Amino acid sequence: MTFFDRLKDQNKDVWHAYTHHEFVSGMQNGTLPEDAFKYYLKQDYVFLIHFARAYALAAYKADNLEDMRAATQTVLGLIDTEMQLHVEYCKGWGISEVDMQNMPEAPENMAYTRYVLEKGVSGDILDLYVALAPCVIGYGEIGERLKSSIDTVLDNNPYLPWIDMYSGQEYGEVLEGAIEQLQKIADNRLTEARFEDLSKTFRQATQLEINFWQMGLDHISQ
Repeated sequence: MTFFDRLKDQNKDVWHAYTHHEFVSGMQNGTLPEDAFKYYLKQDYVFLIHFARAYALAAYKADNLEDMRAATQTVLGLIDTEMQLHVEYCKGWGISEVDMQNMPEAPENMAYTRYVLEKGVSGDILDLYVALAPCVIGYGEIGERLKSSIDTVLDNNPYLPWIDMYSGQEYGEVLEGAIEQLQKIADNRLTEARFEDLSKTFRQATQLEINFWQMGLDHISQ
């Protein structure tokens, strides 16, 4: 069992609630209200900025050049590629980059991103990567599950491109790389005495992911 599998196995309930959230189910069957998805997309732009900051912090926390390079490459990928892809994707939903830049940061977004950064500042690089894991690995798992499920609506589903993106080969490589990097760092730093605290971090970060999905749904009910 990999380190990630151990974390997920110990937190099955919250992981299932995250990966099978009503927001995710709405994308699967195409019934998710578009306003909820658009709000999520706008907030995700803000989230990606802080995500890049977190990986920059990982480079600072690294104690060898290999881990420093890996974190730096992720920062560059987020800033130079991922954010631009997000901007282009959002144009298809009628959302401009200016719209996203002017979007006030939601409390759920702030709580999640600052939690991740705080774990990195107060802990070491393993604490930080555990806090990051639910997002980068979870999206890949969600994408793969939805793509392979017979319950996923394929005809006239406006969210199929999102599913395709996170189930595709390119993101599959990101997913595998994230699991491998987490394992590599755990091999060097994990002790059994630390596992329970790291599991708590993983659980809290996963709960914050749940809150991020719920943020989109709550927005349309306000």
